[in-house]
Amino acid sequence: MSGFLHLIKLSVGSESVESLGEWQRRRFLSDGECWHGTRMMPRRADELLDGGSIYWVIQGFIQARQRLVALRPVRRDDGVRAVRFVYDCELVRTELAPRRAFQGWRYLRDEDAPADLVAGRAREEAGMSLEMRRVLREAGLL
Repeated sequence: MSGFLHLIKLSVGSESVESLGEWQRRRFLSDGECWHGTRMMPRRADELLDGGSIYWVIQGFIQARQRLVALRPVRRDDGVRAVRFVYDCELVRTELAPRRAFQGWRYLRDEDAPADLVAGRAREEAGMSLEMRRVLREAGLL
């Protein structure tokens, strides 16, 4: 993913990639697409939609990403203007990358984005707790 611009977002309330996926499955069943609502339209929307992803911070670590497919202006039920970040429903696990809490979303340069886990390794790590993954990674075993 050389040269792409991405978004980074806290997945508030998610305890794992699986819990984020389950929440998104429920939304997909009711709305027909995977999306997240926010108030502000990114000024660099064209760059984000040219191959960018939304990277999810779960329990203090970037753990997964999803390819952005649209940034759609909408009106909330209360009439306030908002933006719908529409993304591919496939959650791609990434290397763990620590991140402090922040509000809203932030841009993430491609060179700062964690690498995707290869399929076999993603399956192996999916069964491990976040703490075990963190300890093994710090020990150089992952």
